[in-house]
Amino acid sequence: MLVVTTPSIPGYRIVRVVGIVSGMSVRTRGLLGRLGASIEAVVGGRGEAYAAELRKAREEALGKLAEEAQRLGANAVVGVDFETAEILEGFVVVMATGTAVVVEKEG
Repeated sequence: MLVVTTPSIPGYRIVRVVGIVSGMSVRTRGLLGRLGASIEAVVGGRGEAYAAELRKAREEALGKLAEEAQRLGANAVVGVDFETAEILEGFVVVMATGTAVVVEKEG
């Protein structure tokens, strides 16, 4: 499954648009993770605890997006976009949306 943020894929041509697909991930840190992140916030630094959760959420959302596209008969997703939000306290939502397509190699 090819998944790209661009509207086309070099070397491939889109032969059919299947439709819009999305994948969502809602994640939170556990109590110990939030405690560690709070300590990072107090002493300064990169906030690795939350960065790691965001990476996991992004990968999970992309995986769900690709699964939906494959279920609909697509072999690629173009124009992928991400949205991130925080809901309640400590819950992060990552949504990936794109257009599922069928592509063929050019040539």
